[in-house]
Amino acid sequence: MLLFCLIAGLLAGPAGAAPAAEPQKGDAALCTKLLDSIRNADFAAFIADGSPEFQAITKGDFLSMAAQLSPRFKAGITVTYFGELRQQGYRMTLWKIVFSDGGDDALVTLSVKDGKVGGFFIH
Repeated sequence: MLLFCLIAGLLAGPAGAAPAAEPQKGDAALCTKLLDSIRNADFAAFIADGSPEFQAITKGDFLSMAAQLSPRFKAGITVTYFGELRQQGYRMTLWKIVFSDGGDDALVTLSVKDGKVGGFFIH
């Protein structure tokens, strides 16, 4: 039990430290644009702000994902910013999606480097 408390204290960080309440400028707009592109099955909009590696996503793979998620997005979602991480030179923001249809929530990770989307995953 003591070990758990120690680890929890280390994870909490210094006294008074709090997670970021707001995403960095542009991240919310990118996340919204990507979610809207899935809702509307708009492949061009989805890859528009991506790195060359991100733009290598095939239209078929995108449309398959959009076909699964678009109906749930159109029914309504609430998106909440969780915070950010730094990983391998990318700024990764974390977002929670609550679907109005009552199904399982989703975790979204958006990775950005030099103003370009390097990854966007819905878990």
